[in-house]
Amino acid sequence: MSKTQINPNKLLLSKWTSVSPTHKEKHFIVTELMRDEEGTVIECTLEAVINRNSYTLPWQSLTSAVDWKQGWK
Repeated sequence: MSKTQINPNKLLLSKWTSVSPTHKEKHFIVTELMRDEEGTVIECTLEAVINRNSYTLPWQSLTSAVDWKQGWK
């Protein structure tokens, strides 16, 4: 399984494409980063471009090339 290298501090406003879209939600933008007490990024909020639905997930899940592609493809 291939992994994408990501700097979690540079995720804000980055664009992502879902490899297997659900509900026609294919393109996403990172709208928020959640950090712990030390300032380490632990989660991010993705917003679907088509309908503005938001999803919060661990930022590490974006490293899975099976699920996500960086940019809008």
